[in-house]
Amino acid sequence: MTTAEDHALARDLAERAGRLLLDLRAAGGDPDALKDAGDRTSHEFLMAELAAARPGDAVLSEEGIDDKDRLTADRVWIVDPLDGTREFGEAGRTDWAVHVALWERAAAGGKGDLTAGAVALPAQGETLSTSAPLPAAPAVERPLRLVVSRTRASQLVKDVAGLLDAELVPCGSAGAKAATVVTGENDVYLHSGGFYEWDTAAPVAVARAAGYHVSRIDGSDVAYNQDNPYLPDILVCRPVIAGLLLNAIREATHAI
Repeated sequence: MTTAEDHALARDLAERAGRLLLDLRAAGGDPDALKDAGDRTSHEFLMAELAAARPGDAVLSEEGIDDKDRLTADRVWIVDPLDGTREFGEAGRTDWAVHVALWERAAAGGKGDLTAGAVALPAQGETLSTSAPLPAAPAVERPLRLVVSRTRASQLVKDVAGLLDAELVPCGSAGAKAATVVTGENDVYLHSGGFYEWDTAAPVAVARAAGYHVSRIDGSDVAYNQDNPYLPDILVCRPVIAGLLLNAIREATHAI
């Protein structure tokens, strides 16, 4: 099972990959070439470091080939070397991240689950991790704030916001979005446009460790290390408002 060293490794690798990306970004150059170089540099660093530190573990990376041997592995690192590539390529944007998470088969009574993770926000100088989870942010008396995609907020999210008189707050990467909920800047991360396990594994591990509700939009558990790593949707929020959100989602989808 997970050790303190695994939690520390997730944080260390996310932060070190982030520093590489900051150096790369500081050198400037063509934005498209910069984005490609960022994806490649961070991926190669994480793969090399994981191979050295945890040679018996499998890895699922956005930028790598999906080796299906991971489906029978006991431990699988799920990484997004650069979450928010678009934002990374835009000067001045800070809403991009590095994700490093660990899934273990022995967790959750043998069903398998995330056991460690870190989300580095290099341009913000912050890292959220399971090695030192933040306490849940206190509730604030204001309209609910739903953090959403800058470019593709789904109609469901807009409908839920309308039902709850909530404010939509655009943000870049999935890791950056989830971080705003964990730190209390926003109240809800709701996404129904589809993405992949590497987009959410580390943010989910961090959010759970801080005591937040995490589920699919129908309230079911989010599963990782699946044959198809596509993940249709997710909800991250404080437990006290989870019922409110799930009810609004059911009303918006007419699943009542």
